[in-house]
Formats: sequence, structure tokens, C-alpha cells
Amino acid sequence: MFTLVDLVQPDNLAEAYQILSDKRNNTILGGCAFLKMGSKRIGTAIDLTNLNLSYIREQAGFIEIGAMTSLREIETHTQLREYFNGVLPKSVHNIIGVQFRNGVTVGASVYSKYGFSDLITALLALDTEVELYKGGRMLLVDFLNKPHEKDILVKVWVKKNNRKAAYLNLRKSASDYAVINVAVSKLDDQWTIVVGARPSKAAIAVRASAALSKGKLSVEEIEGAAQRAAEELSFGTNARGTSEYRKALCQVLVKRGIMEVLHANQSDN
Repeated sequence: MFTLVDLVQPDNLAEAYQILSDKRNNTILGGCAFLKMGSKRIGTAIDLTNLNLSYIREQAGFIEIGAMTSLREIETHTQLREYFNGVLPKSVHNIIGVQFRNGVTVGASVYSKYGFSDLITALLALDTEVELYKGGRMLLVDFLNKPHEKDILVKVWVKKNNRKAAYLNLRKSASDYAVINVAVSKLDDQWTIVVGARPSKAAIAVRASAALSKGKLSVEEIEGAAQRAAEELSFGTNARGTSEYRKALCQVLVKRGIMEVLHANQSDN
């Protein structure tokens, strides 16, 4: 359980960022689902409840998701189920339980760059940007690769298009964290293969994605892309599985993801 000395609820982002920057151990509170599992001592805890950052809305060709939106809202949102074969709701459906998903926020999940995050894996397979108070707007992949800096994630932008997508994972039990998770998507002839819970953070299998985009999608090419994804990404060992186990699972799930996207594409044609 974390300990905090003071709690504030700022009325605007400028005030929130100023307080965050004042001291090293000042911290933004999201849903606190993972924060309370540790023993961190917080000087001033910053609650963003008053900033109206809980929303899912469509604007200017994008879907905007506010930082304080819960995973449960992602899961149950009717319009999100209609985009990208419902990949975002599907990605969060099995995370622990409903009560847990009601508390966990999108902003905390993405900003913390959790390796086990199902949501990041799905978002990375789409055309996703994040908007930071100080850092501004950038591609999600660039945000994940940049060094950690104190900032506030304000919202997530997902571009609306005809991208088809699939999300797959393997869990030891239905409500456990994923041993590995995979998202595959296709827009026109361009494929994106993402693997997360390696157990490090999600990453795009760049070479496998490029090879699949250039191929004729024969069974051999699909199996080759799945094998390439497993070979180009690194995997680690933890309590949920060994690196060898994850590598083997990656190849299987990527192949299944590609086939699922192809099936979805054929169903729409």
C-alpha cells in the first residue's frame, strides 16, 4: 500500500503539472489499481477528477479517449465495438474482473508503459497518438520508445479508418495477467504485428510486418511472418513463463491473428 502526505484536486492541467513538477515524489493518481500494490511514499498525490478527462468521443476523423476513462468504459462502449472489429473492447475484457476494470484508467495504463498491458498492445496495432500536457502530441510508438519524463497524459487519439484488427492472448486463468498478448491489424495492404507481455512492453515486429505486407498471403508466407515475428523480438522469463515458451506462443498467436484478420476482411467484402 502506498503512503501519501498530501492530496490535491487541481482545477486545470497547468496547476496539476506545476504541482507534479514541484517535488520528485509528487505523483499523479490514476485508478490506483497498481499503485496500491507497491509501497511507494508520495509527497503530494494529484487527483485529476475535476479535469473532466473521462470521455470517449469522435472528432475530426479520430476517436478521443480521455486519460481518466476506465477500462470498463472501453469494454462496454458501443461505438468502439464497431471499429477495428472491436479490438479495443476485446483487449481489456479479461483483465482481472469488472470491479478492477472500473478503477483502472487509460491514462495510467498507457503512461506507465506496463509490459503486461493488454490495452497498449491493441492500441499499438492501430493508428494511435498520445497527447501529453508538456510533450504535446506524438505517435504512441514514439512515446513508448522515449525516456521517461514527468508529464501528464491528457488523452489518446485513435485514427478512424477501415483497419481490420484482431487481439489474442494466453492466460493461465481467465482473469490472470497474460503470459503473452498479440495484436494484428491490416489497412489496405499494410500489416502491423504487435507482441506484448514478453514480459517487457509491447513492440511492433517491424520486419515481420513488412514481409507480410509485400507477400501474397499464402500459407507459407503467413507461417513465415509468424516465425519472423518470434525471431526478431526478444522474450524474457518470469513467474508466468520462460522466454522459450513465450517465443513459441508468439509464433502460434501471430499466425492465428493474421488468419482472423483475413477472415474479417473477407466477411466485409
